[in-house]
Amino acid sequence: MTTPFEFTGRIPADHPALPGHFPGYPITPGVVLLNQVAQACAHWQPGARITAWPQVKFVSPLLPEEDFVIRLTGAGPHAARFTVQVGDRLVASGQIAFIAGGTESA
Repeated sequence: MTTPFEFTGRIPADHPALPGHFPGYPITPGVVLLNQVAQACAHWQPGARITAWPQVKFVSPLLPEEDFVIRLTGAGPHAARFTVQVGDRLVASGQIAFIAGGTESA
């Protein structure tokens, strides 16, 4: 089991995915948020490649310029649980499956 990991970030107001999501009240698209989780995983487990997102739940919107924290905890040799939070507010949570760095898939 690996040590829990924290990754902090912020989606800038000028991010190219924001203008159409949603006009007048931009929120971070889920795919952009999951990309941040993937980046956190790459820092936590260098060389790892995500192979599945068995569970993802979006609970509240992430607004541009909000500081967020991604927490990753091991859930098996090639799995992890994640949460995304802004302060005490849960934004998203779920599980990922990954192939460890240096492991080739068939």
